Parts: sequence; structure tokens; C-alpha cells
Amino acid sequence: MTKKLQTKLAILISHPIQYYAPFFQLLTKSITLKVFYTCGTTSLYDRNFLCQINWDISLLEGYDYTFLTNTAKHPGTHHFWGIINPDARQKIEEFNPRHLLIYGWSSHSHFNILRHFKGKVKTIFRGDSILQNKLPLWKRPFKKIFLTWLYTHADTILYAGTNNKAYFKHYGVKDEKLHFLPHSIDNDRFGSTGSRTSIRKCLGLKETDLLVLFAGKFNKGKNPVFLLKAFKKICKKNDHLLYVGSGSLEALLKKEAKTHTNIHILPFQNQKIMPCFYKSCDLFCLPSRHETWGLSINEAMACGKAVLVSDQCGAAADLVKVTNGMVFKNNNLNDLTTKLQKLLQSKEELDRAGIASAELISKWNFHEQVKSILKCL
Repeated sequence: MTKKLQTKLAILISHPIQYYAPFFQLLTKSITLKVFYTCGTTSLYDRNFLCQINWDISLLEGYDYTFLTNTAKHPGTHHFWGIINPDARQKIEEFNPRHLLIYGWSSHSHFNILRHFKGKVKTIFRGDSILQNKLPLWKRPFKKIFLTWLYTHADTILYAGTNNKAYFKHYGVKDEKLHFLPHSIDNDRFGSTGSRTSIRKCLGLKETDLLVLFAGKFNKGKNPVFLLKAFKKICKKNDHLLYVGSGSLEALLKKEAKTHTNIHILPFQNQKIMPCFYKSCDLFCLPSRHETWGLSINEAMACGKAVLVSDQCGAAADLVKVTNGMVFKNNNLNDLTTKLQKLLQSKEELDRAGIASAELISKWNFHEQVKSILKCL
């Protein structure tokens, strides 16, 4: 049995998230920790999926946690005033941690906790932003001044990958302050569960048919319509495209796909069945315009699938190699079409790329995350 470190870690995060709960469960075996959820006890309405999300896997077992009181008039993670916790300081101080890990700063509560505990406990900050230059030119110097100042409040800053590290360095964070924490999902659950045949059978696909999968939010940022346009240009009799998710572009997608029997659209699916959808496909595509990482890429790779992603996905620099897929230029329809067509030429090549994906992603796991955190303490 692993001996716990004689120190306490408080973790501040908005709400239970399927990508982080297994990490907390594993980390608590090595250190005494308590997770402070800041958004309140009610389940959140997802503004991008356009539905209330109630996950079908446990996110609150195996570690200590508490829900802080959120007094925001309009609770949510989508705006600065959506999380206000009058009891946050007191609750954290009662736990008496030596270290504090904060996920994100862009809410009233997280921003103030980051500032309040500077110099009082060792503070670790976790964020996955990347440089995207969406702001007007005149605003960028002000943003740089603000963020350079803000990140001085953390003793250690965790970066998820190459693009995230470049972001922090741009805002003045020195190398000695940066620590790598690989962006990970539950590889074991995705890799070891699910059937390839069940979904394909429902769709009426033959084993020789090639299936491209998009799984996620149907919104402008994820750019699902862009993939549909590229697929229409090259679609052969045995090529199929499957969309799984929901969002504001759902009606448009259904309208565009109405006359194409090889394009399938299914509603949002919960966690337990998602490995089946990934395993049913031959190629996973994420054509996002803006994506700080893209954890669906991790999920597809854990299921042993080739990947095709936009260069605006933060994960592209670390997870997509010549051996397991391709990266296309954002919003370049010709580039996406050409690379999609090339990848769909051979099922054998896609299978080989999928094997490479599974091997590559195996190193991006929760055990590595725990090792990284423990090195910071």
C-alpha cells in the first residue's frame, strides 16, 4: 500500500467533471486532499450541448469533497459573475492545506481565491488556454499586462502540452515555474469497454464500409458543418459520416444531411456508451475553429482510432503524428478534403494508424498526472 505524503492539498474547481474525477480518486491514495466545488450542488445546463447533463458514471466517489455555496444571481461557468462563494476562504482555511490547486481563474470566486492565498499556501494553477489572437489588436497589450500580473500569484503553473506552454510563456511565466501535467482521460475505461459492431449494425454498415466520426457539441467553435462540406465532396458508396452530439447547429446539420443516406446524425450520448461509438469508426475528425485541447481526440486514440484534426486544436502539436493521423489548416476546405480523402483510401492504413494512436496515448494517463502533481509538492 502506498504511503501518503504528510501534507494536505485543497483543490478548487467549478463542478464535477468526468475527465478529472478519476484523477482525484487516484491522487487521494498518495496525499490527503479535499476538492472544493464552487458552482453549487445543482447540475449544470450545458449551454453548448443545449441540455442538462447528468453523467451515468460516478464523479463523486473515492475522494473527499464539498460543495461551496454559490450566491451568483445567474450561476454558471460561462461568465465571471457566475461563481461567487462567500464561504470559500473559511472552508479552505478550516481544511488547513499546505498546497492549493486552482483550476481556472475566470470567475469571481477563483480569481479572488488565487489572489487571497498568495504567500499563505503554495499555490498551483491549472489552465489549458492557447494563443488564438481572437481579440482586436488594441486590446492585446492590456490582456498581456493583466495576465502577466495574474500568473505571478501562483507558485507553480501546470501546462497541458506544447501549445499551452507557449501560451504561459507568452504571458511572462518562466520555465522554472512551469510543470508538465499531461491532459488525460480514462484510457483504461475507453480502451477496454465497448463494441465495434453494435453501432455499425444499427447504422446498417458493412465491415468493409469506412466510418468517419464527429463526437461533441454542434456549435460554430467545433465546426461540424465544415466537415460535412468536405465529406460531401469526396463521399464514395462505402464511406459514411456519423455525428454524435447536440447543439445550436443541429437543425442545419440535419438539413444539409437530409439527402445523403451516408450521413448519420444521432443525439448526445452518455459516458458509458461512448466507447462503442469511437470503436465503431475508422477515423475520428475534430475540425474545430477554436479548441484549447480537444479531449475527444484522447478518447478516440484510447479506442485505437486514426485522427484528423484542425491545427487550432491544442492537442494537435502533441498527439497527432504522421503515424496516427493528420492535421489540416483551420477553415481550409481544400486541405481538409484532400487529407480526408487520403486517409479514407485504405482501411489497412487506418487500422495501423489506430494502433499507433493507442500506443501514443497510453503515455498520457492519470498515473503520469499524479506523478507530476507530487513533484510539485
